Amino acid sequence: MTSLLEPFEVPSLSNEQLKILRERLESVIWPHELDESEKVGWTYGAPTWAVKRVVDHWLHKFDWEKERMQINQFKHYKMNVDGLKVHLIHEPSPNPKAKPLVLIHGWPGSFCEFRKIIAPLRDGDGGKQIEAFHVVVVSLPGFGFSDAPTRKGFGIAQTAKTINQVMINLGYHQYIAQGGDWGSLIGRWLGVNHSKNCKAYHTNMPIPIPPLPLPTNILTRPLSVVRMLASGLTGFNYFYPEKPKILMGTGFANATWDSDAGYRAIQATKPYTLGYGLTDSPVGLMAWILEKFHVWTHHEGDSESVVLPPTISYDEFLTNVTVYWMTNTIASSTRIYYEYHNLWEGKNNLNKVPVPTAAAAFQSEIIKVPEDWIAPSCDLQQYTSYKVGGHFAAMEQSQLLVDDIQRFGALLTRKHKL
Repeated sequence: MTSLLEPFEVPSLSNEQLKILRERLESVIWPHELDESEKVGWTYGAPTWAVKRVVDHWLHKFDWEKERMQINQFKHYKMNVDGLKVHLIHEPSPNPKAKPLVLIHGWPGSFCEFRKIIAPLRDGDGGKQIEAFHVVVVSLPGFGFSDAPTRKGFGIAQTAKTINQVMINLGYHQYIAQGGDWGSLIGRWLGVNHSKNCKAYHTNMPIPIPPLPLPTNILTRPLSVVRMLASGLTGFNYFYPEKPKILMGTGFANATWDSDAGYRAIQATKPYTLGYGLTDSPVGLMAWILEKFHVWTHHEGDSESVVLPPTISYDEFLTNVTVYWMTNTIASSTRIYYEYHNLWEGKNNLNKVPVPTAAAAFQSEIIKVPEDWIAPSCDLQQYTSYKVGGHFAAMEQSQLLVDDIQRFGALLTRKHKL
């Protein structure tokens, strides 16, 4: 194992990078906006008043050195897997009963998302019988400090294969996968196609298969089938007080169905063209990511007049953005959309996950469906719906997510002897 690992330290920004970044932040050419843009809010995308606040913080308050020193408190490595150097954090637990757990991020996130949950998951709680884990965090190929694939066709299947090999190389031949966003789809792929090694799956963005009137569903969950069919006649609100939020079919990139689908349409079809602007302009990059961190997170009360929810600080947000900027990976990170779309990898979502599965449904997640829409898609052992949190659960509601994962770990010990 040790021969495969190369110790790594998250680096400082070079003098040249700092010079370019400061020059770009100080000489922004701002786009034209409608009058009274503050009243328009976020309807048209990230508004200038919000972007200017973050630029000001980036210029005058954000301290990359401080952030990277905190990040480097964890053990970082690079591992060569099929010609790609993959960046990972590996934090073994001192608990001899700890279970191997790989945390998988998505877009526009990074390994930084998990900063607040690595230590509590690793350590558990010494005197109490709370689950501990050998924690592994992998930067997806093409993201952050991992190499970017140089040939087309590297989608979630190849990414899952790479992560599975990372875990095997670390000596973890059986492990739990956890993820949201692309991490949810990759974790799902691991559970379906690498179940010899991936023995359980926890997700904070569960992918549903509605309880369609198929023979298996009619026999095993007849009430769920009736409720779904009846909702088609009465409207979702009658049977489902919280209207399901789901991306299906052409809705993956159809702005008529989903006003937030524009980014998916571009990234799934022409990621290169988008990449020039986002690679060259740190403000363009930050604004592109900021919109998602605003729209996909949970806000109590009015969200139109704020930049980020109180659960995510400017420093946390800018740390994530700076990783994209300094590694020049925004373009390579968006290619996962193109590959997923063009390789038709979504068809894997029709396969039932055979390994024990847990789903944590946070209030403002971009996909949120009833429990009986998730059960047909997996061996659902644990489901919890939360009235807080959103897409970036590890940042927004770190303790709730830790508790949810630990509770699932205890269930696996109790019921499945894992």
